[in-house]
Amino acid sequence: MPTGAELFIQTTKQLGIRKIFTLVGDHLNPVLSVASRSDLEIIHMRHEAAVVHAADAYARVTRKPALSLVTGGPGHTNSLTGLATAYLAASPVIAVSGSRPNSLAERQAFQDIDQIGMAKPVVKWAAQPYSASQIPFYLSRAYTESFRGRMGPVHLTIPVDVFSAEAPDTSVHLPLPLEPPAPSPVHVERALELLRRSERPIVIAGSGAWWADCCAELKQFIELASLPLFTIGMARGLVRDDHELCFGYADPALNRACHKSFQEADFFLLLGKRIDFRLGLGSARVIPAGATCIQVDIHPQELGMNRSVDLGICADVKQMLLAMIQAGAGHQPNRAPWLDRLRGFRKDWVATLANYSRDRERPLHAAAVYPEILRALPPDALLAWDGGDFIHWGRALTPALHAGGWVRLGPLGTIGAALPNGIALKLANPDKPVAVITGDGALGFYIAELDTAVRYKLPLVLIVGNDAGWGLERELQGAVEGTTAACELRSTRYDRVAEAFGGAGETVESLDQVFPAVQRAFRSGLPYCINVLIRGARSPFTEWTISNKAVSKTSRESVSASAQ
Repeated sequence: MPTGAELFIQTTKQLGIRKIFTLVGDHLNPVLSVASRSDLEIIHMRHEAAVVHAADAYARVTRKPALSLVTGGPGHTNSLTGLATAYLAASPVIAVSGSRPNSLAERQAFQDIDQIGMAKPVVKWAAQPYSASQIPFYLSRAYTESFRGRMGPVHLTIPVDVFSAEAPDTSVHLPLPLEPPAPSPVHVERALELLRRSERPIVIAGSGAWWADCCAELKQFIELASLPLFTIGMARGLVRDDHELCFGYADPALNRACHKSFQEADFFLLLGKRIDFRLGLGSARVIPAGATCIQVDIHPQELGMNRSVDLGICADVKQMLLAMIQAGAGHQPNRAPWLDRLRGFRKDWVATLANYSRDRERPLHAAAVYPEILRALPPDALLAWDGGDFIHWGRALTPALHAGGWVRLGPLGTIGAALPNGIALKLANPDKPVAVITGDGALGFYIAELDTAVRYKLPLVLIVGNDAGWGLERELQGAVEGTTAACELRSTRYDRVAEAFGGAGETVESLDQVFPAVQRAFRSGLPYCINVLIRGARSPFTEWTISNKAVSKTSRESVSASAQ
């Protein structure tokens, strides 16, 4: 009879999963032993959070559930940051943790903790099979739960003796294919009617558009109706930023042209985009109070959250776009004057950024570094972005040109995750160049994953903005608190760290060194770290954050004064 471990691997393969992201531990030895004798690829990493980050990024870029496998106890607790990141990013990760033997439950066994209770707040569903014969059912259920409706992570705890026990071979109930929900014709016609009435419309595509796999439909729709498009999240690059109707980031913190455009718009069509903190929770500072708002989302609870909408449509974004195209989306008023105004906003913002990029002082200004990086990047390069001022300058200056080629941290803002994300991005796109763009503070979290990149011969290019500190927090503290604390780091030679792991690298101190360094990095065939020495400089993102904090502080002081 097969063991639980054999049933687990057999079911994994039947579900179409071909990679296991893992970090070895005693609870996993039975299942990893079976996996090693199968045709599954085992990607073993150096930290359990990085394991789940990589599975999360792999799920996002492939649009399919991905499997992480970690040991119990501290392996499980380490993985929770990755789980929480995937949860807020709505990413279908199947996160499996081993545990102490089931026979020793509640008996003060080694590493015995309530793993399911810990996971429940940050997953869609969590459970534990209590016998080997239950593994196929629970794993198949986990797969289904992870990608039905709004996607998200799920968790299974599987005790080591359940993996080791024998059981009769059990059939797997594979998930049934379902048609994505389509909008009602009444809603489609109403949406087009409201759109026709508008004079200054805007379309915002969020990650839901990416999951709907609607690249062609989104492009066709905006071209038919002559509509300006802004993208955010995994939708970055669905329509290239250099398309005449695409106006870049739908994030006013990074794109001042976006902010000005939003303030003058009288109509918003939100496609798979939550009305969340990036849209100011629907406040008038971002979306004018009088603007008509239509929201399309597969998750009904999102419709009208934080801001009333004129029409909420629970549907798959691709199905909504197809329905609007078929219903005559091209029969729209002349949008030329409005589009010309938005192009003016974009031109002004590009000129503002260009002024920063002319800075030639040393240490280097991040805005001056990016034009050189972009000049040297291969045209098909895919990007994994971290967090921090160096990265935010890059996000403001860099166009998104490839669908699925712009991977961010997600709404949890888990800095450091860009390196494991980049590893997953490269595994999913082995024939394309991948750059990981991070800061010196962020890199410290998962720097040992350079070892993973070397072991799997993944020629990532790691570009590190090194300002010897937590630059964004240093700027926020200085501006808002008037002092700085716990913000300074050493100016470490991260290129030498990469070399010690078996990769390569170099330090860049002047602008003329950037272009050739990036070219050498992509030609090296190795994980290559470019350690760029920069100075602290507030990014547009940080300036926006400071201004918001100043407004909040003034409001609090006003309330306090009125109460006295």
